[in-house]
Formats: sequence, C-alpha cells, structure tokens
Amino acid sequence: MSNVLVFCEVKEGQLSPLSFECLSEARRIADEYGSKVIAALLGDAVSALASECGKGGADRVLVCQDSVLKHYNDEIYGAVLADMISQESINHVIGSATFYGKALFGRLAALSNGALIPDATAINFDGDKIVVEHPGYGGNAILKFGFNTENVKIITLRPKAFVPEEGLSREAEAADFAFDSSKYESKAKVVEKVSEGGGEVPLTEADIIVSGGRGLKEADNYKLVEDLAKKLGAAAGASRAIVDAEWVPYKRQVGQTGKTVNPKLYIACGISGAIQHLAGMQSSKYIVAINKDPDAPIFKVATWGIVGNALEILPILTEKL
Repeated sequence: MSNVLVFCEVKEGQLSPLSFECLSEARRIADEYGSKVIAALLGDAVSALASECGKGGADRVLVCQDSVLKHYNDEIYGAVLADMISQESINHVIGSATFYGKALFGRLAALSNGALIPDATAINFDGDKIVVEHPGYGGNAILKFGFNTENVKIITLRPKAFVPEEGLSREAEAADFAFDSSKYESKAKVVEKVSEGGGEVPLTEADIIVSGGRGLKEADNYKLVEDLAKKLGAAAGASRAIVDAEWVPYKRQVGQTGKTVNPKLYIACGISGAIQHLAGMQSSKYIVAINKDPDAPIFKVATWGIVGNALEILPILTEKL
C-alpha cells in the first residue's frame, strides 16, 4: 500500500496551524486511494505532539527527535524525510509552502528522485490522477498540473489556501524513527536563533493583513498601518518599495519577491498595485484598497475601494474601529 506522508512543522514547541491544512488534504488523497496518512514530526522534544497529528487526520506518526533537530536545517530534515519515504512505502508527500517548505521540498524531490508541484491552491481528482492547481503569470492565470511519474509525488500547499476539514480525528499510532547523528550531517550549523517582534502574527498565517506602501510618504507614517493592524489583531505588511527604502524589514514584504499571502481580509494602504505586489496578495478573499489615485491598478483587484489619502483615512478608520 502506498501512503501519504505529511511534514508537520513545529513552531515554538507547538504544531503549526498550517500543518492541519496539510493533514486535511493528505486525508482526502489517502481516502481517494485507500491508503494511510503518516505524519512526520521532527524536532528536539516533539513526541507529545503526536496526538495533535491524530486529531488532524493522521493514522500514524513518525517521531524523530534529537537535540540536533532543535533548529530547522533543510540538509538534515531533507535526509530524514527521504529515508522515511523509502522505508514507509510513500507515494505522496504533502507540506506547506512556507519559508522553510520552499527550501526543504525542492531538496527532498532531488534526494528522493521525485517530482514536485509547489504552491498549490487546489487539489482535485481526474479518474485515478491528481490535478494540482497553481497560480501562474503573476497570479493572472490558474495553471493545472499532473504527475507523469511513478516516483514519489510532492505537493506543497499555499498557506491559508485550504480550510482543514472537521471530524478527521483518530487515534494515531506513534512510532519512533531513529536519528543517527553520524548519518544525518550538515555542512551548516545553527549557532543562534534570534526572534524579533514577539507576539507578531506571521504574514503567511494571518487572517487579516494591513499593508502600507509608498503612499505613506515617509517611514514614520508606517505607524498608522501598525496601529490599524493592532486594532484588528492583524499582521502588518508592506510593499517592496518601502522595504527597498528601508522603512520596514524584509520579513514584512508582500509580493512575488516577498511573502505570498492569502488572508480573509487584505487592506492595502497607499499601495498602487504593481504586478509583483498583486502576485503575492490578489488571492485574498476580500481586498480593501485605499489610494488617492482612482486609476491605481490596486482597484482592479479590490473588493472595496476608498479613493483618498491613506494618511487621512487610516487614523479615522482606526478610531472608528
């Protein structure tokens, strides 16, 4: 029997919410082909999270834990997952197209001689074939891909593009997967991890994002975006223009060369709507655009538009909320 392997990301000792999106889609694939879902848990001390994987729909959980795995390292993680694939009769692998996932799954495809379709926004079935939808041409077209191989098939999911199905909980069997430090080595070593902005909502996981652009005029005015984001319990994002101008750090950049996001609500403040920015956010469920130029491209994708100066509208909107 060919099984579906899910890489479950662990963040700050907890299972990432995005892992439940992956488990839910893996469950759909497994049910379609009459196979099982196997969750892969890698980290320092992660065995306690095995039951959480079961709640997400996993039949079995492979727990690989060691102090070496405390910090993510795609060389080591990729090698461990490749061994899981070969030992567990894995035919499909599901993971999230996060910052880590983008580095990990390309390497895993090479190590396992498999095929990779990244950043999926939908997975469907055509007979016995899987059809994966993936946005292309700057988000202006939806491309459909299939696999033409019998080797392992890897799909990464665009964060927030999938809604975890309810009622999938089961008693998952947990099994240890031995970690051999002499076998799983890396040329790189993490010596320190520095966390910035404790308590911030990560862009790729946020249900609401408020982003600012060049229309804010100067760096100090970005605080208006942060104030509104705080009021809404949202993440604060930015266009490439103000990241390049060093008003805000790169981690806040939304767009083709930044983060691709898919929130329920995206509020664009003083952002004209360059193609590279639209590619990273136009799949948002609802888009509110605030711009004083009525012909700005951002209005073409907006659900609602406010023609006006963001510097005047943002304080009023924050006060009203």
